[in-house]
Amino acid sequence: MSPIEQLISNFQELVAHVPEIVQPFIIMLAGAIPFIDGEGAALIGIAGGVHPIVAGVAAATGNFLCVLLVVALTSRARTAIVDRRPSPVGVSGGSGARPSVDGAAFQETATANPESKGRQRFNRWLVRFGVPGASILGPLAIPTQITSAILVGGGTPRRWVLLWQAIAIVIWTSIGTVAAWAALTIVVGVS
Repeated sequence: MSPIEQLISNFQELVAHVPEIVQPFIIMLAGAIPFIDGEGAALIGIAGGVHPIVAGVAAATGNFLCVLLVVALTSRARTAIVDRRPSPVGVSGGSGARPSVDGAAFQETATANPESKGRQRFNRWLVRFGVPGASILGPLAIPTQITSAILVGGGTPRRWVLLWQAIAIVIWTSIGTVAAWAALTIVVGVS
């Protein structure tokens, strides 16, 4: 038995101690973690001995539920910020107790932090392919949770973001599930 087969066998024995009804929920939690997303969670589930379809569905569900939460929170934050933005004539909006923010000072603060390579790549995809392309290609650069926060924070409607993030999650989790199953079954020889 190769070291990889032994490692997977030991992991499957560990997972076998967890009740079967709880295993998909653990995969869902893994899918909610940025950078693991649905693809990584499906791999974890399949390596643990969970049926590939159950692992894929649980991973995608966990990933989408986290994206849904991020979209809801980002949308509320954006609404709160936009509602407090000073009006064009200089009258402060919102509660009136807050001082207005100088636009030049805000722009200076916003550009003080350089963008990461993943964020730059994502922005290029967003300009070139729009929300559908950025949602589907986004996981190649950054996690789906961050992609959805960027899109909603930029003003894209929540439903549009959720629709395309759901499509992207299904696509990438399906690819990850099939790849993990094939790698473990065909290449490694573990079932």
